[in-house]
Amino acid sequence: MRILKIDKNWTLFLDRDGVINKRLKNDFVTGWEEFEFLNLALAAISMLSNYFSKIIVVTNQRCVDEGLLLKTDLDSIHDRLSKEVIKHGGQLTTIYSCPHTKESNCNCRKPKTGMGLKAKEDFPEINFNKSIIVGDSFTDLQFGKRLNMKTVFITKFAKEHQPDEVTDYVFDSLFSFATFIDSQQ
Repeated sequence: MRILKIDKNWTLFLDRDGVINKRLKNDFVTGWEEFEFLNLALAAISMLSNYFSKIIVVTNQRCVDEGLLLKTDLDSIHDRLSKEVIKHGGQLTTIYSCPHTKESNCNCRKPKTGMGLKAKEDFPEINFNKSIIVGDSFTDLQFGKRLNMKTVFITKFAKEHQPDEVTDYVFDSLFSFATFIDSQQ
């Protein structure tokens, strides 16, 4: 695997469902009681907080547009997520969410780059060439490539998946990625 040297000038972008928390099959997390952290995800974010100046969550949440969840309820879930990360020694700089469906054709829904551009607007020091996106779908990776980020694909089939035009690195979990980053520094 290629060496990846980073320093505190780097920014880490994380998808939410399937990277930080368990993705519900054919459903959406609509309350904190349904939010289940993936194994060692909190430990991974804590480790990664030592290396990245900013850790930013970028998540498509069409359930808001579909009327399954109020934006205020989504904000409450994200507030609880941030508090749990802090409680376990990590940090999240901010969380951006796209509440729209694919059909709305908004600029913020990944793979479009609106959430990344909003992050750059809010934090002008972000350099996309010194940024990484970690996601479990190709739309996450396309988002990253469109902004010239390094991309990390999280899949339980990591041993079988080979890097491709949108995938720079492949791991079976956020914790495996964090361990790799830790070993490279």
